[in-house]
Amino acid sequence: MCQMRKIPELLLPAGNLEKLEIAYLYGADAAYCGVPRFSLRARENDFTMEALEKGVALARQLGKKIYFTVNNIPRNSKLPSYPKYLDQMAALKPDALIMADPGLILITKESHPELDIHISVQTNTMNYAAVKFWKKFGATRVILSREVSISEIAEIKNEVPDMEIEVFVHGSICIAHSGRCFMSNYFKKRDANQGSCNNACRDLYKVYVTNPKQNDEPMELITDEEGTFLMNSKDLRAIEFLQELCDAGVDSLKVEGRTKNDYYVGMVARSYRHTLDNIARGEGFDRKWLEELDKVSSRKYFSGFLSRGMEDKIPEEERNFQNNEFGTSLQMSQKYTGFVKEYKPDTKRIVIEVKNKIQKGDLLEVITSTDANPSTFTVDQIFYKQNSVEVISGGMGTVELEVPFAIPSRSFLSKKL
Repeated sequence: MCQMRKIPELLLPAGNLEKLEIAYLYGADAAYCGVPRFSLRARENDFTMEALEKGVALARQLGKKIYFTVNNIPRNSKLPSYPKYLDQMAALKPDALIMADPGLILITKESHPELDIHISVQTNTMNYAAVKFWKKFGATRVILSREVSISEIAEIKNEVPDMEIEVFVHGSICIAHSGRCFMSNYFKKRDANQGSCNNACRDLYKVYVTNPKQNDEPMELITDEEGTFLMNSKDLRAIEFLQELCDAGVDSLKVEGRTKNDYYVGMVARSYRHTLDNIARGEGFDRKWLEELDKVSSRKYFSGFLSRGMEDKIPEEERNFQNNEFGTSLQMSQKYTGFVKEYKPDTKRIVIEVKNKIQKGDLLEVITSTDANPSTFTVDQIFYKQNSVEVISGGMGTVELEVPFAIPSRSFLSKKL
């Protein structure tokens, strides 16, 4: 059984400052942010060096950790600019750099040996010999490949007990070996290993084979009348295996999703935080957190390779890796409708940023950073530009809702689908 002092770090993604704040508020011990030009999230990455400086200041203020991702595999053309970026990053004093390329790691260790290096999942580290190699190379943590099982993780930790081990527990899974994919580059000339993946694996494909018995006439292979999703993995969700990961000696539990919205960050952080706190108290797993994670969009869930050898603990419908039905994150039980900006006690109203349609009579759920059990209220009054209205929708900016109880800022509103 894990003791309180041995509970792993909960590490959440942050694609911008607002998501960073949400990650910390909803329970993350640490967060990781992309660095311009050298991150695998070249798209939808709002961090500049100035924003990263503010992120570090926030982390220090809250007593949290912050890591910078420098995890792409650069071409020669990018190398001359790296020392300048490195000096700027080092000046900000992050808790570590997450890195994959041996060349960049070498430059970093030679120029700024004071920086801790975490070895990215992009290196495909799957065995204890490789972990020992990275330890000799000066790394302080290794993020293991998503393809390892919990039993393999335990063996690695047993062989290299003084190396920190990080493991992905939630989020998208790549069809290629931890992201080493050529499809996006081939189809759209957008290199996945430079942070520009267009997720070609998620597309709907129509596949044909030839039949020698019919003069090689093409025959279509059909999953349904629309086509088939050949390479579309379900999303990883390992929340029910946190006790086993804790027992295996994992030091950090990582959530994928720097391009996901603030609702995703908050909901996932909240669910994993409460589950880890339950483990610290010696309590069993509460399956309600599976239902809470169902409120966030996904491609359906499965436990990935982590549960290999423990198939008896997995429902039959979750044993299949593949989602043959849809390629985008669609499945969810609730719709994110609003983000609370402010509560006005004098008028008993909340100011919200509208995310999706809300109308009078809707039953909304209130998700806060502290309450394990969400509250609900029925929408009676909606005010847009001080006028009473019947319905509002995403894109309208901020509106006010009359509420029957105080709702803290940075809470989420959602409604059942």
